[in-house]
Amino acid sequence: MSNSILTTHNLTIGYKTSRKTVRCVASDISVSLQAGELVCLLGPNGAGKSTLLRSLAGMQPPIAGEVRLLGENIYKLAPQELAKCLSLVLTEKVDVGMLSAYTLVTLGRYPYTDWWGNLTPEDEAIVTWAIKSVGALYLAQRQVSELSDGERQKIMIARALAQSPIVMLLDEPTAFLDLPRRVEIMQLLRQLAQETNQAILLSTHDLDLALRLADKVWLLTANGILHVGVPEDLVLSGAFADSFRSEGVEFDMFSGEFNLHTSHKGDINLIGEGIASVWTTRALERVGFQVYQGKNDLPISIEVISNSKQFLWKITNNHNTYTCNSLSEIIKFLNLL
Repeated sequence: MSNSILTTHNLTIGYKTSRKTVRCVASDISVSLQAGELVCLLGPNGAGKSTLLRSLAGMQPPIAGEVRLLGENIYKLAPQELAKCLSLVLTEKVDVGMLSAYTLVTLGRYPYTDWWGNLTPEDEAIVTWAIKSVGALYLAQRQVSELSDGERQKIMIARALAQSPIVMLLDEPTAFLDLPRRVEIMQLLRQLAQETNQAILLSTHDLDLALRLADKVWLLTANGILHVGVPEDLVLSGAFADSFRSEGVEFDMFSGEFNLHTSHKGDINLIGEGIASVWTTRALERVGFQVYQGKNDLPISIEVISNSKQFLWKITNNHNTYTCNSLSEIIKFLNLL
């Protein structure tokens, strides 16, 4: 039995550029979101990720095809019914005035309240659960305007959770956050998908985190093709490298990282092991040197000497030996050769 929650069939998305002109962004999209699944929507700038999310949320009509939520055409659902099944978190900051974090989260229960907007004890319990689920109980009584970007994003996710949706769509939820907060939010969403059995789809530019945490990746290319698969399959197929290839940047399939093209300055034989050798290699490659180990016939060798108190680097060049106390000294020395 299929556990698909949201599906598309021959979906073509785009937007109007004038009264009579429509720009097609991507076509023939037939995909599905599964319960308990965290999916990352990736792609270069301008590929149409936000357009796809808005189309899936029922905010933007498609050019062709359909989007179905539990088998129902999403564009024919009443707004209140749609809000009970699907929640949306956007990148843009919304001015909520003097609302407390708790009050903002209660807005997620609006589709379930009576004409007066009164909350039942059950609604209050769900709001508290949503705030607790994102680890933000300590923020509940603070004004939203006083929160940091990371704290505010937690509250916005809690508001979306309070809707009790079966699908959550998020447009770049980690934008404007520092690295620790980006990791925290991504891990939180993965945990929520597993614990609540929701389908969670988010667009992101955090490619490394997506490769590490996503159950599945939707990779939208600049020419409107959507590749779908587990992260590792898309890397092995070459689709990932092809989608993000640009002048001066290349995706390394072995490390899962993007490398900058730098001019080649020479080859170096590195002697040593451990964490100091790892970061020595990174520093040398960053400035344009190719690093080898066990290649003793090279004109330049660098030996990493470490103890519990310090690191030292011994450079041998044409039988002359020099000692450096830091990687910055090494780079400066090599640039003078």
